[in-house]
Amino acid sequence: MSDAQVQQFSEGQVWHYRTRASEPNSTLLINKVEVQPKLGEVFHVSVRDVRVRNKHAPGGMSTELPHFPVSRTTLQASVTKLVGTAPVNPEYREGYETWRKAFEEGNAGVFTISVAEIVSNVESIINK
Repeated sequence: MSDAQVQQFSEGQVWHYRTRASEPNSTLLINKVEVQPKLGEVFHVSVRDVRVRNKHAPGGMSTELPHFPVSRTTLQASVTKLVGTAPVNPEYREGYETWRKAFEEGNAGVFTISVAEIVSNVESIINK
């Protein structure tokens, strides 16, 4: 049984996850955990040490994605090992507030695909 299956997820946890091949050292930080009546548990995470092509970033590369909301199923399927704790990433708040407003208006949900797939999708979207 993996750490993810037996671990209670909580804010501040840092996890290794099933990364894209080019980012084996990337980690995931749980910034906020909340329960929404329509969605159940929502985990607001950041990923670090990624190499996301980003034509809008200095040098054309982002090394961190500060916020995206995921389901428990996504988290359990993606994370592999708890590696420690860290302070909540203050940069997640702006993305969280944008998500929260859209969610309250009925225009946002949570990701249900793997974290690696989310990173790839974000990379595609920001470069269009």
